[in-house]
Amino acid sequence: MTEPDLANSADTFARLAIELHDAPGVEETIDAVVQFAQQALSCTYAGVALYTRGSQAEIAAVTDPVVTAFYERQIATESGPLITALRDRTAVLIHDTATDDRWPELRTEAPAIRSVLDVPLATGDAPRRTVGVLGLYAAEPDAFTADDEAIAYVLAQHASVAVASARHEETMAQAVDARKLVGQAMGILMERFDVDGDRAFAILKRYSQDTNTKLRDVAQQLIDTRKLPH
Repeated sequence: MTEPDLANSADTFARLAIELHDAPGVEETIDAVVQFAQQALSCTYAGVALYTRGSQAEIAAVTDPVVTAFYERQIATESGPLITALRDRTAVLIHDTATDDRWPELRTEAPAIRSVLDVPLATGDAPRRTVGVLGLYAAEPDAFTADDEAIAYVLAQHASVAVASARHEETMAQAVDARKLVGQAMGILMERFDVDGDRAFAILKRYSQDTNTKLRDVAQQLIDTRKLPH
């Protein structure tokens, strides 16, 4: 990689770091990642798939419907470079989907994608720390050079930390919001039925279990309607 290339890459990643830091949520963070991927690398399309709580891949962001179709096929069959990158925490490079024999189904699923570079988004050493996969795709074969791979790894490292941080902040915000809602609902029950806090919480919990509804949603319904779910 030449000095001008290094300077351009450094500038790109500096701007990426700022934009990821300023992103207000998970969705905005991921959108920033895929947009920067297209700017920094020789790719036609880009996408991000994330692990959900059930350890299933979920399409988080794509730059083109071609990538959506590419992902959906792999998720449905639980096979492909995306799945391998997720499960094995390893980068997968396909020089040409038309000739690669590891996943022959890809030849007909997304002919617009010829080159594939899937890089895991991971923090820590344990498999559970796998966040997802950053996918870089090109319409022509042999599109990715060794320099592209190096840049992709750096981009993935930035993205991994940013996505994990955004997810944590979002979860914490949801938890705080839930506690506030439950507290308000408990106050309504304490006033209406003249019970203490423990009894009010027990009522909410019982309705949550009986109706198979999240405690947060039970509290929200009580606040909105002044009635408990049936």
